[in-house]
Formats: sequence, C-alpha cells, structure tokens
Amino acid sequence: MSKFSSSNFKDKKVLTRVDFNVPLNDKFEITDDTRMRATIPTIKKILADGGKVILMSHFGRPKKGPEEKYSLKHLAGHLGELLPGANILFANDCIGGQAYELAENMKPGEVLLLENLRFHKEEEAGDEDFAQKLSRLGDVYVNDAFGTAHRAHASTAVIAKFFDVENRMFGLLMEGEVNSAEKVFHHSVKPFTAIIGGAKVSDKILIIENLLEQATDIIIGGGMAYTFMKAQGGKIGNSLCEDDRLDIARLLLKKAEEAGVRIHLPEDSIIADKFAADAGTSSAPSNNIPDGWMGLDIGEQARKRFTEVIKRSKTILWNGPMGVFEMEKFQSGTKAIAEAVAEATQNGAYSLVGGGDSVAAVNQFGFTDKVSYVSTGGGAMLEYFEGKTLPGIAAVSAL
Repeated sequence: MSKFSSSNFKDKKVLTRVDFNVPLNDKFEITDDTRMRATIPTIKKILADGGKVILMSHFGRPKKGPEEKYSLKHLAGHLGELLPGANILFANDCIGGQAYELAENMKPGEVLLLENLRFHKEEEAGDEDFAQKLSRLGDVYVNDAFGTAHRAHASTAVIAKFFDVENRMFGLLMEGEVNSAEKVFHHSVKPFTAIIGGAKVSDKILIIENLLEQATDIIIGGGMAYTFMKAQGGKIGNSLCEDDRLDIARLLLKKAEEAGVRIHLPEDSIIADKFAADAGTSSAPSNNIPDGWMGLDIGEQARKRFTEVIKRSKTILWNGPMGVFEMEKFQSGTKAIAEAVAEATQNGAYSLVGGGDSVAAVNQFGFTDKVSYVSTGGGAMLEYFEGKTLPGIAAVSAL
C-alpha cells in the first residue's frame, strides 16, 4: 500500500503542490481542466480523513511579479465545482500574513488555494528561504505535481527538506506517474516496443539512446522519420529534415543494430503538395518522395507493419504522433497506432502514453480508457525517459 494511502491526515494541514497550469480563454474561463481533475483524488482523500488542504501551484509565466491574468483566483470557482461541499478559501499571496492567518484558522474539510508561486522570482531560483516560508503553512508536504518534477524549484525540490521523512510524500497522481514509468523502464516484460514520433530527432536523441538498453523494438514515425530516411540515402522531397542531425541518425541506427534492437521506419508515407488541411495528397515510398511533396503521415504499409509489431508486444511506450494528426487528412497513422496500442493492452500488454501530442491524440480518438496509463507529465516524463534524475522526485524520496 502506498505511503499516501496509508497515512491519516485528520486535523493536519497538508501543504500540497499541484499542477494547476490550465489554459484559460480571454474571459478567464478554463478550456481544459485535465490537470485539475487529475489531482482531485489526492485532495478528496485528505478531506475525507478530516484534513485541511493547502494548495500551491504555478500558473502561466508572469514576467515581473503579480499579473491579474496569471492569478490563481480565476480557478477557485471551478475548484469548488470539482469539490462539491468543500469550502474553498483563497489567499492573495503564497506566503505572508494573510496566507499564514488563513492556514492557521482552517477547519477540517476546508481547502485553501494560495496565489501563484511564480509571482515570486525566488520560486524558480529554488531559494531556500522562500521554501522555508512556504513550509510554515503545513504540517505535511505532499507533492502531486509530476508535470513540474523535472524543475529544481523551491516548491518542488527544496521545500521537502523542511519536513521529516514521515511528513513528506507523493500524492496519488505522482505515485501513479512514478510507478508507471518505473514499470516501463525498469520492470518491462519483453517484447518491449517504444513508439517515438514527433517532428524532430534532436528532441528525442537522448530518449532513443536510453531505450536502446531497454526496448526490443523502436518504431519511429512523424517528421523525425525523414531525417533517418535521408541519412540512409533516401529521397524525401520537401519533407521535414534536420540536416545537422544526419550523422546522429546514422549513429543511432548503428548502435541499435549492435544492441540487437529492431528499428522500424515507415515504408511508405501519405504525402502532400503543401502543409495545409486542404493540400493535395498522394502516397509514396518514404525513401522516394518526389520533389515538391512532403510526408505528413505514415502510409498504409507502415500502418500495417507497425500494428503487427505493437500487437505482439507486452510492454509499450508511446511518445509522439505519427503525423500531423490535427489535420483530418493526416491522422490515419496516429489513429491506427492508438487502435493497435488499445488492442495490445486489451490482450494483456502494459501501455504508457506520455508527451503532450500523443496524449492529445489518445484523448481526441477516444482511447484514454483503453491504455494502461496516460501521463500528464509532458517535459517531466520526457526527462525521465532520458534517464535523468528528477529533482522533485529525488527530494521527496531522500532519507
């Protein structure tokens, strides 16, 4: 049983780091509350125990101190809707007189939302004095913000030292993220297939290198596939290519061969005469795309081949789309991958989807509940895949 689940928070003030960095429209209305909903089970457990919840978060990127549009007060109303029956309080700063007073006088079952941590430059600087001031608000520290675990900020990496080991822990969301990543990376059942997509090889070099020690198969799609095609002497027309990464692509292919890891590149592509939703389309071998045309999705043969590889897998990691799935003409490849991952999962495979675009794709195509785990982590999950130590995890885990 997890440390968080087995803890009793009765009468405790629980200072909880969340990731409420949600998008707002120009009327200050939330357009996607996924990140808020993800941490509600953690908050509800504390409240159910008779605890008091104090929430702190980043919001947007204010440049010079407080800005109205980056105030967390815009989220207080919706937080109340997500926690019916809870009394939501708001402090106009994350430290200082009002915050301390409100925290001190809280009743069990109440939730105090603190103002944006980023209104203080000390937060991103990882300032120890600022972290100590924050720590005074709570009896227990809970980090439930996996999306910021890769940042060495005061509220994620420094604050934990001001709580003894019994009173610092991960929340349910953070536990889920860490456990799923650990399962894929350190306890994977073979065959282990990693599906890596997106635009640029440069963004994924470290991930691919790290995966060469873990995976049996690596599927490469999206714009980055054409850099690999060109590196092997293929003609890619006007497709996306990082010419300064051709040597790296060749080196990765060589390392994979030496490690016995099968790299799967798309045999064919859906090609377009321009980058637009109304483009003229055709298909071509991925290594023989005519001049003036560009690959914007994997083709029928590639979909079939990739699906076969995925279906025989026992562990699956998916990071990045196969094409420009935001445009209807170029979404078949990404949708086929989502279907294959869902089917493999149904047949007993463990599947982790991480990284903004692939998460958006499984949401868009309705497969969120058909894979094992969908990470909210974004950059944090990428850095974990790259084999890096995440400061927000290390701080809570340290004895």
